[in-house]
Amino acid sequence: MIIPHAKGRRMPLSLAERASLIEPSATLAMGAEAKRLKVQGRQILDFALGEPDFNTPANIQEAAIRAMRDGQTHYTPPAGIPELRQAVAKLYTDHHGVATDPAQVVVSNGAKHAIHNALMAVCGPGDEVIIPSPYWVSYADLVKLTGAKPVVVQAPESAGFKMTPDQFLGVVTPRTRLLMINSPSNPTGVVYERSELAALAEAVLKTDVGVLSDEIYEQLTYRDAKPTCFASLDPALPARTITISGVSKTYAMTGWRIGWSVAPTAVSKFIGDLQSQETSNPCSISQWAALEAITGPQETVVEMKAQFARRREYVLERIERLPGVTCTPPGGAFYAFMNVSSHFGKTLGGKKIIDSTSFCMAALSEANVALVMGSAFGAEGYARMSFATNLETLEKGFDALERFVAS
Repeated sequence: MIIPHAKGRRMPLSLAERASLIEPSATLAMGAEAKRLKVQGRQILDFALGEPDFNTPANIQEAAIRAMRDGQTHYTPPAGIPELRQAVAKLYTDHHGVATDPAQVVVSNGAKHAIHNALMAVCGPGDEVIIPSPYWVSYADLVKLTGAKPVVVQAPESAGFKMTPDQFLGVVTPRTRLLMINSPSNPTGVVYERSELAALAEAVLKTDVGVLSDEIYEQLTYRDAKPTCFASLDPALPARTITISGVSKTYAMTGWRIGWSVAPTAVSKFIGDLQSQETSNPCSISQWAALEAITGPQETVVEMKAQFARRREYVLERIERLPGVTCTPPGGAFYAFMNVSSHFGKTLGGKKIIDSTSFCMAALSEANVALVMGSAFGAEGYARMSFATNLETLEKGFDALERFVAS
């Protein structure tokens, strides 16, 4: 007998309330739309994804092949193979001057997964997490999934897209659990100077707030910009800091999905336990490849960084020639965060431009150029361009954009 559905009862398999808290990643969505148009035969110039166009270096590929041939194709400990955890701990101890035990390291399925784990470990309903804007697209949604509330603080371009200590202290409440900091930054490419981070650290130490420091672009800086490991700024900081990094950007290993967190031991133990229930271990082969990446020869990193630097210079030169578009020069990462707000209210390529979304969608449909709208990063008025692609593609993209904004 079929029982009729009772009025007011929830339908079977109706989505949980948390489903309304998140949206698809805007960067991945724009990348997917660009690929869809390519399948239709359109010649799309794709600057949406933050993904190096280089192949993973040969020595890393060989390490993965050796691992497979040596039978390293089984489950590993959920928190990662001991060799990789030890190598990451040594990296922070020797390079950053932060004494780190392997037990503090958890290897995850990319830095995004590491951030999710960290937030799940220390945040819950009623908590607040301070996020300077512009911010990476996933921060706010990952915070919401824990039941906590993202508290977005605008760091305007006039301030170099950097949050000040006074701004931080001005929004701290008894419910504040974490500050999320990202330097070098996605989407702006901004790199906080060590003195600026030290001032933020001093402010943090006046409170009971912890810090999640996303340092995934730490090796990609240009000219005088230098990265700073936040936990290294004061002896008291390692006990209240979760550092996030990984191999995706530096070693062109986005698809290998290896990131890590470095945290106080109790936090790391929970993260490892959480990961054991969620995903088991990260890919065993990828872990051995990552071990080679951070312990093997680094010449390819220097070469890739040099190419990114040349692309950065070219992008800044071309932006100067784009009517009505400006850009704060990025000190790191591989993004240009272009101010396109002067075009709002205009008609470009037959499309009315009212905000960053309509600008980017018109650029895609009319100029075949894929960018990401600034609103996705909490910064209306901007469009992010990734210059993690070759100079020929960048040239074609800017030629198309010049025609588009002049239309």
